[in-house]
Amino acid sequence: MNLVYLHLGSNIGNRGVFLQRARSYIQDEIGKIIKSSKVYQTRPWGVDNQEDYLNQALCVQTVFPAKDILSKVLYIEKMMGRIRSVKWQAREIDIDILFFNNDIISTKDLEIPHPLLHKRLFVLQPLMDIAPIFIHPIYNQTISEILESCSDLENIEEYAV
Repeated sequence: MNLVYLHLGSNIGNRGVFLQRARSYIQDEIGKIIKSSKVYQTRPWGVDNQEDYLNQALCVQTVFPAKDILSKVLYIEKMMGRIRSVKWQAREIDIDILFFNNDIISTKDLEIPHPLLHKRLFVLQPLMDIAPIFIHPIYNQTISEILESCSDLENIEEYAV
């Protein structure tokens, strides 16, 4: 069995419903969700003039390899209405692969660990809920340590769904 850590984000329409639907599809297509973080609300990262995001991190137990998970994630996003045309555009759902076991993967289509997770409070705070002592395989620091040194100052609020 493999453990994959995923990050979900939504900032269009009924964001809570989109997160719930994504979790359901992940259970059906990828594997058993064994941990899920609280849901957090944040401003969009890297862009202006968009609605706030709801964000959540999941730990999923799966039999699939990382490349298959990427295909399944892209399929789920497309099924839920996501159209990839502009970088960082508003979206019904965004699903990022943060970690896959302790693997380091760098291909044209897939980079694990996610290359920006250490810079993003909206990723680190939910990840902290479910994996505070997980050690980043490149930086050799726990999620707790990475969060402590994160320079992202965006406001993040717990959100009740």
